[in-house]
Amino acid sequence: MRDVGESMKNTMRALACSFLVAGLLASPVIAQDEKALKKDLTAVIALNGLPCGEVTDVQVQAERDYLASCKDGNRYRVHENDKGRVVVEKK
Repeated sequence: MRDVGESMKNTMRALACSFLVAGLLASPVIAQDEKALKKDLTAVIALNGLPCGEVTDVQVQAERDYLASCKDGNRYRVHENDKGRVVVEKK
């Protein structure tokens, strides 16, 4: 008969491995989504006639509200206003 402590350790190891595998499988999807978001924000900023070049970092402020950092050093808040229009504000 196995020790209860040993059984608990094995259960915890299996659980940790499950989380690790799930994280590794999810990371490419997250990376692809982030890459697409950066590309979309770059296009939105350019369509608003603002300098950026390329979005290099995105911070999600809320749903449909982003803080985009550009390759040229500019930063913009890109969000949807109460009328459903996309607004780009220099930060």
